[in-house]
Amino acid sequence: MSNKKMITLTIDSKPVTVEEGTTILEAARKINIDIPTLCFLKDINEVGNCRMCLVEIEGVKGYKASCVYPAEDGMVVRTNTKDLIDTKRTILQLILSAHEKKCLTCVRNTNCRLQDLAKKFQIDELEFEGELPKADLDDSSECIVRNTAKCILCKRCVNVCKHVQGVAAISTINRGFKSKIGPALDVGMRNSTCVGCGQCVIHCPVGALTEKSNVKELKEMLNNKDKVVIIQTAPAVRATIGEEFGMPIGTLATNKMVTALKALGFDKVFDTDLGADVTIMEEATEFIDRLKNNRNLPMITSCSSGWITFAEKFYPELLNHLSSTKSPMEILGTLIKTYYAKTQGIDPKNIYSVALMPCSAKKAEIIRDELKLEGNIQAVDNVVTTREMARLLKEANIDLSLLDESEFDNPLGLATGAGHIFGTTGGVMEAVLRSVSYLLDKTELKNVEFKAVRGTKGIKEAKIEIQGKTHYIAVSQGLANASKILDDIKNNKSKYSFIEIMTCPGGCINGGGQPLVSDFKASKIDYKDLRAKALYKADKNSKYRCSHQNPQVKELYEKFLGKPNSKKAHELLHTHYNKQDTYVIEDK
Repeated sequence: MSNKKMITLTIDSKPVTVEEGTTILEAARKINIDIPTLCFLKDINEVGNCRMCLVEIEGVKGYKASCVYPAEDGMVVRTNTKDLIDTKRTILQLILSAHEKKCLTCVRNTNCRLQDLAKKFQIDELEFEGELPKADLDDSSECIVRNTAKCILCKRCVNVCKHVQGVAAISTINRGFKSKIGPALDVGMRNSTCVGCGQCVIHCPVGALTEKSNVKELKEMLNNKDKVVIIQTAPAVRATIGEEFGMPIGTLATNKMVTALKALGFDKVFDTDLGADVTIMEEATEFIDRLKNNRNLPMITSCSSGWITFAEKFYPELLNHLSSTKSPMEILGTLIKTYYAKTQGIDPKNIYSVALMPCSAKKAEIIRDELKLEGNIQAVDNVVTTREMARLLKEANIDLSLLDESEFDNPLGLATGAGHIFGTTGGVMEAVLRSVSYLLDKTELKNVEFKAVRGTKGIKEAKIEIQGKTHYIAVSQGLANASKILDDIKNNKSKYSFIEIMTCPGGCINGGGQPLVSDFKASKIDYKDLRAKALYKADKNSKYRCSHQNPQVKELYEKFLGKPNSKKAHELLHTHYNKQDTYVIEDK
């Protein structure tokens, strides 16, 4: 319980009691008064730049930015006086005067904070038609497109990238009217320190940053009768895609999603969670081998593609600590074009493999040379995000919320609870721990839940016993937190044997391709927790909760792979990593 002094103030005639030090904005949100904001992002971008959150305070000269102005005991605040609303309307008009207003063709149309405010303040004509700043369209990245014509210079993206991810790929370039947001030296995003995570995208209030779309190619393939079009679905998507169709946050829409994908025209719908189960078999076995040989410890998980890029760009000297096991997406993609293709008598070149992912960074992962199969074949041909798939379904008049339920297809559609929880922070670690003892000595755990690694704390620690010896493990979410752990490894101060690193805060449930949550709603509910609970519910309801129990995984090893970490498994399911250079100036 907090020992802070409590104060009471009045906002629009409503009394509210809050802790001393609370801002007026936070106090207003407590009583469901939604003061408009554009630049505000709690604990990340609290600068009061956009001035849309201005309020009138009785006895105080001038209007004040409520996002940074502290509430005081006895304060009387007004948010909706005529003069205040007129002032905000003028501010909004000035912002719009320097913004590309091609709303109907913008991917954020009807889901744009600037558009919402224009409607709220009844902007029915533009008073200021000034010169637009020179625009840059940067589509050099495989993950993210940057369009400065739509940018409103709120700097939310800058500070998420800098403070949450520790990447600082973008910042403010130039001054005054020539100001814009972009990478240092004005290089393309591909050549910057950007890791493709998309946290900038989900925090951009407009359409200045978006995921790079390959939906056009996917539509062509769905209509190509010569191709077998197969899709796999990531763990986290089932806990979020329903939001795009009006379902409550935290709704598990797994089987409705399968029905929707089949209705869209996919020939087979497989479950990436099975790929996660195979990942565990390989990764847990690899961890046991490293423990026995005291080699390259601590071992660090390798399923989060943004994290892999981060390691290659910022910590190349630690790449030998990463597990060599491919991500679940790549593992299932590999199995589709090898195991499944062989059993069905299909030429792998005739399979078009799609992955429905919560992550924009996965778009870059699929084209990595070190992940290519024999014959220079990509294991996964296309990645679509949760948001992209929702748009595709709506275009095809498929309302996921109204559909019946269907099951995944076989033989790559049965997953365990361990596979489901891959989508949340701590899930990979917990899934590995569920199978380590079995792979060591065939011991089945009585309690498979490791709650010490759950939750939204930036860095979580725990102790585990393996064959009578205590080992320390860590779980990190957000790359700025990962840097703290990695710096300790560099300086020989790490006490850990095994580390899970997730690129995005909360894990894949909050990935760069997930549904957008408004700032006001995010201030009222813990949406990441609700999404995580959906995955834990899926785990709890699973017939099998440990990866080594999965009958399809057992059959896969018996008939195709041999055993975990076998020669064939290494050839197909393992990879290596390479240092990546940044800020390479290319000839124009």
